[in-house]
Amino acid sequence: MFIQTESTPNPATLKFIPGRPVLPGEPLDMRTVDEASQSPLARHLFEIDGVSGVFYGSDFIAVTKADGEWQHLKPAILGAIMEHFMSGAPLVAGDGAAGPGAAGDEEFFDEADAPTVATIKELIETRVRPAVASDGGDIIFQGFRDGVVFLHMRGACAGCPSSTATLKHGIENLLRHFVPDVQEVRPI
Repeated sequence: MFIQTESTPNPATLKFIPGRPVLPGEPLDMRTVDEASQSPLARHLFEIDGVSGVFYGSDFIAVTKADGEWQHLKPAILGAIMEHFMSGAPLVAGDGAAGPGAAGDEEFFDEADAPTVATIKELIETRVRPAVASDGGDIIFQGFRDGVVFLHMRGACAGCPSSTATLKHGIENLLRHFVPDVQEVRPI
């Protein structure tokens, strides 16, 4: 089994691509050992000194480090991923994506804004999420109030130094272009 690695815009996160599906459906973001309890692979990755986050996308695993150098962490992470996939064990116990690390809090917006919110969600789903996934992360719509779109950033996007630029210059400009009611985009 060959696992590719890719850097992400977040220097603390590295993307591991095993060349097979990882988690079909909704991505899963685990930032604590407790959240990782639902996944044997994530539990194993959190046992590696320095690992502070695990994110499963459809065809990749993004691992975030708190400290340490990638040259020292990468072999242990590659070994854990390879061992897991070779074992045939399930990635997530139970139903998976419905647990911790899912979208988070309930969405919030005024019912009168439902058509605007539907357009915002469509743009995020079709134009933003695929681009962000290629960088090892995910962005989820959380709410819309008084012209402000609130987004939940996960995976490599959470804590990324360039996330503010992505939000302000990329996503905000895109949404403002297509949805005149949008004035600003903020992370949650």
